[in-house]
This record gives sequence, C-alpha cells and structure tokens, in this order.
Amino acid sequence: MEADSVLAAAQAIAAARRSRVPLGPLPVHLQREDEAAGYDIQRQLHWLLAVQAGDFAGYKIGCTSKVMQDYLQIPHPCAGGIFARGIHPSGVTLHAAEFVRVGVECEIAVRLGQSLLPLDAPFTTERVAEAIEDYHPAIEIVDDRYVQWETLGAPTLIADDFFAAGCVLGAAVKADAVPDLAGLKGRAIINGEVAGEGTGADVLGHPHHALAWLANHLAARGDGLEAGQLVLTGSLVKTVWLKEGDRVRMELDGLGTVEVGFD
Repeated sequence: MEADSVLAAAQAIAAARRSRVPLGPLPVHLQREDEAAGYDIQRQLHWLLAVQAGDFAGYKIGCTSKVMQDYLQIPHPCAGGIFARGIHPSGVTLHAAEFVRVGVECEIAVRLGQSLLPLDAPFTTERVAEAIEDYHPAIEIVDDRYVQWETLGAPTLIADDFFAAGCVLGAAVKADAVPDLAGLKGRAIINGEVAGEGTGADVLGHPHHALAWLANHLAARGDGLEAGQLVLTGSLVKTVWLKEGDRVRMELDGLGTVEVGFD
C-alpha cells in the first residue's frame, strides 16, 4: 500500500475518532482487503493520535476467544493500540458521551518487565511468561464508533485499533502470586447482574498464548513489545454494550476485581 494512501486512510480515521462521528466505509481507493495494510494504517494512526491520546502504552488483543470470534465473525486474533490517557484506575467514573457507543469486556491484563524484541523471535508461551512482571484484573473499554461495523471488514477495524478505547485496571498482582490462569473464572457484572462468564482457557487456551501471538505478530512486522508496556490479552466474555448510568464490575477469581461507572 502506497505511503500517501496509508496516510490518507489514517487521517480519515483520526478525524472520525476526534469528532466522534461514526466511521463509515473508507473511500473506495483507500479500502483494502489485506489485513497487513490495515496494520500499516494503524501504525500511522498512532502517530496522528499521540497529541490527543498521550504516549503509546501497549496493546489490546481482540478475537482471542470463541465467543468473540463468533460475535465478530473474525476467526483469528487482531491487535490494536492502547494510549496512556486511556488507562484509568479502578473506581473511576467516565462520561458515556465521550464515546459513540461504549462497551466493556472482562480481561486479564499483563505488564511486561522485560522487552520482547524482533531479534529474539520466535517467542514461545514460556518465553513470554518470563517477561511478565504483573497481572491486573481489567476492564477493556471498547467503542462501537462505526456506522455499521459488520460491513467494514477486518482490515478497516484493525486500522482503527479494533474498537479499542482504553481500559480500567485493578490492583497489580505479581507474576509469582497468580493462580492457574487457564482455570481462572471471570464474570462481568452490570448494575449488580451477571452479564457474562468465562475462564482464562477461553483466551486461546491460555492468556500466555495470546501474548505469544502478539509478540510474534509484531516481530514479523519488525516491531516489538517494550518493558513497561501493558497488554490486554482478550475478553473472557462477549462484549457488553452500555448506557449512561451503568455501573460495571469485573471479578477475576484469584486476581481481584475492577470497577467503572459511566455517567
């Protein structure tokens, strides 16, 4: 994909993000069916959003569970970016009006203590596990900022960070103190009612598999993960779409809880 087309597509997406105008199909000459081109646009988009969104802080991984792959009709993981100003502490209240259509997902987040750089690829699950310093119970905030996401296709969704709109983090748990992540149970509770349940095994069999996928995906593109970065490994439950006034609590057995409200 030519550099000017990459920039033009990224500019169109950035303009929609800033104005909170739902994104429709890109102009025909900018549309691509190639997911690699979607990631090229995403990289340029990150530069365009940096002033507004803050420092680049890590990645989210989408479509790591069958429930999400079935929901989005995309049979493989996809990555998007996380920015510093989109990371919030548990208990925060956010404004629903700052999103087009806000939703939440129940996630296991990891904070890296070691970098995973392209020269060290390929990465095994054992190797990426060694790089993790902390785990967090997390709420991924997603935004359906599209006219109709079902018709856009994976390349455009990838270009726009695959619904990513930030996250809320619970207290850190040191890597040597976490339970068996595959057997860990998580639940999404909205206004006191359970809205979805899942286990760590629902995330590609184990959240470390998702992290290894991301590290190898980035390495194939000449990119890497840096110490200190955050990675959301994928939702244990189907996305829950919210309305103003909703209160969200995610419980991850052995990791803790995390909460957010939307006024």
